[in-house]
Amino acid sequence: MKNSWDAYLIDLDGTLYHGGRIIPGAELLINTMKERGIPFLFVTNNSSRTPEDVALHLKGMGIPAEANDVCTSAVAAAEYVAELMPGCKVAPIGEYGLIEALKAAGLNVDLEAPEVVIQGIDRTFTYDKLTQATRWISGGAKYVLTNPDLLLPSQEGLMPGAGTISAAIKAATGVEPIVVGKPSEILMKHAIERLGLANEQTAVIGDNMLTDITAGVNAGCGTILTLTGVTTEENLQHYVTSSGVSPDTVCKDLIEVLDLVCKSN
Repeated sequence: MKNSWDAYLIDLDGTLYHGGRIIPGAELLINTMKERGIPFLFVTNNSSRTPEDVALHLKGMGIPAEANDVCTSAVAAAEYVAELMPGCKVAPIGEYGLIEALKAAGLNVDLEAPEVVIQGIDRTFTYDKLTQATRWISGGAKYVLTNPDLLLPSQEGLMPGAGTISAAIKAATGVEPIVVGKPSEILMKHAIERLGLANEQTAVIGDNMLTDITAGVNAGCGTILTLTGVTTEENLQHYVTSSGVSPDTVCKDLIEVLDLVCKSN
């Protein structure tokens, strides 16, 4: 298996940190990559935060980051729709990060007759919003989902994610959304285009076989699994079986990831 690449797409939660707690080696990994001029982007399914918010969160833990280092599923979804239907009318179901991404992409928010419904995480989701979404989509609006995560970690425990909200909308409309975030290749291709490199020159670094590694495989990238989050030595084979993919390289921690990156560059 190949274990040498020119650039990297790096997952965040479970790979570089757990909530507000940095994972050992994360600061060293990113500092070293910046010092050596190794191209990378942080790639996250989180649609609630802007790239600026994500960068602030990382810097607050001591991980060097700027907004232009960050790719979110909200930005990728907005730019995906803007490329297909420039300036179209959209109805967002989501939070600040999604709203800002739609504005930046030149899309027009219209809650009367939208051409596209773009849905992400929405912690104020209500029956009224479900009703609106059902009517828009049943009436012919396209349905785009920022990311399919069913559950999200929080300080208090697990909470429903964008995928759980989508499950209700799909049940009501019978319509499958276009999924942008991992494991879809759309978010990854958006990030690769920003790097200006070919798929095969790029590797995904992540802890989740079902999202990060599967997205990398779907996009034709290399894959580096780090056993710092969802996937562990004990459940690795289970996830290989359930995902139907295998990583190119498995690293037990971020120090091993750093060693691999340094040898490649």
